[in-house]
Amino acid sequence: MRRYAGAAIAIIFFAFSIGIFMQLASYNDYEGSNYYYKNPVNGSLANESVPSHYIKETKNETGAINAVTAIVVEYRGFDTLGEVTVLFTSATGVSFLLYHVYKKLKKREANLILKEGSKLVLPFALLTGAYIFIHGHLTPGGGFPGGSVIASGFLLMMLAYPEFFVREKSLSYSESMAGSIFVIIGLLGLLFATSFLQNFIPIGKPGYLLSADIIPLIYIAIGFKVGSELSSIVQKLKEVEK
Repeated sequence: MRRYAGAAIAIIFFAFSIGIFMQLASYNDYEGSNYYYKNPVNGSLANESVPSHYIKETKNETGAINAVTAIVVEYRGFDTLGEVTVLFTSATGVSFLLYHVYKKLKKREANLILKEGSKLVLPFALLTGAYIFIHGHLTPGGGFPGGSVIASGFLLMMLAYPEFFVREKSLSYSESMAGSIFVIIGLLGLLFATSFLQNFIPIGKPGYLLSADIIPLIYIAIGFKVGSELSSIVQKLKEVEK
């Protein structure tokens, strides 16, 4: 009975959501030169000139094929810098919390398939992660998913081999350098342009690897930073024996 009730609630919720989206689409309207949509709840009008500008002008202004990437890294790059700072704070917090509870690693044996398979998967995980953040301005992806894929490769090795470790100094160095590069790029925009994280190099030809001004550089830095921080968190958790 509960299963049928749950299915009925899900169907009703889905139908309601579809109705809201259709209503939103039907209320779209133009007023002057700005694009508005009417809120079906209270009837208020929201100005969508800014998102419309992003959609229409991203390619011309940034050279990025992926509009989401351009918005995340350039138009609101300061917010993205805050996001990687939050991740850094989380990694630091985990390190402090687990600093006094390190125990001897619990001995366990992984099966042969996991051991041998992890060796084969790790290079492809690293390569795929690097591809994702290097091509973030051309295809869906970027520094966060690319760094997460890289960290998942190290996680697989840690699961297969209890003695496997990534040197803490290497992770710390990689994370610090990547974060510093992000900030330095922003400061160069302030120095050579007019604002923090503003582009100061040619945008290049859209669709090519060497394009989209500072976006690829920032995403490479974010990829290394996220990969290092997530790998560090996983390693800290692995070192604790319950």
